[in-house]
Amino acid sequence: GRLNWPGLLLLRVSIIRAGWVRRAEIILSRGHTRLYDAALRIVKLAAPFPPIPPGEKVDELYVTRTWQFLPGDVLRNR
Repeated sequence: GRLNWPGLLLLRVSIIRAGWVRRAEIILSRGHTRLYDAALRIVKLAAPFPPIPPGEKVDELYVTRTWQFLPGDVLRNR
């Protein structure tokens, strides 16, 4: 279905070594609350992510992205 709820989110995702999402949280939200649910659902559907390479000394990776939902089902992130 069409969203048609323009808005902006700042989303932080924590990914564990195996590539699974440990936590996803909205840091900033400007728009409809349904965008919050949609962004979290998108992240969960994208998991698992590629695992962190064995040589890296990182147990958990944090990714922070800005998501902009635009009219016409357009999603822009940076």
